[in-house]
Amino acid sequence: MEFERVIETRTATRKFKADRISEENIQKILRAATLAPTAKNQQPQRIYVIESDEALAKVNQVCPCIYGAPVAMLVCADKDAAWHTPEYSSKEMDASIVATHMILEATNLGIDSCWVKYFDPRAMAKELDLSENIAPICIIPMGYKADDYAGNPAHTDRKPIAEISFRL
Repeated sequence: MEFERVIETRTATRKFKADRISEENIQKILRAATLAPTAKNQQPQRIYVIESDEALAKVNQVCPCIYGAPVAMLVCADKDAAWHTPEYSSKEMDASIVATHMILEATNLGIDSCWVKYFDPRAMAKELDLSENIAPICIIPMGYKADDYAGNPAHTDRKPIAEISFRL
């Protein structure tokens, strides 16, 4: 798909079919994550592919926004691997860039998704038994939108470029 078409059609899907994503497409999405830029190329992202019924049930205990997706990607950052100074850590920025790459590749492949941050990171880490240095940043439910999903009516509401950009 042309990149401009990818960024125009990407939307937050909040109702999915049960259809599974092929392993080939999961690998393509994960490959996009490896290509994302990170501070000093530290690559602190840690991505958990949540697809078993047991793992999805655990996630649903902590996050009400999986929307019936057959797979969810939990994008985390290794706090020890992220670039940092005494005042700043790049972990959230790096993981956010990685998540964006994953969402755009999913859209390119015809796979719908939704960026979700509506969960307690500590509860998510505990539920999935993640090590202390792993910080959950966002979860991305992925799949194919349900036939009866009407979509987000505000998706095309965008501010004019002149309202969000400034020249100095």
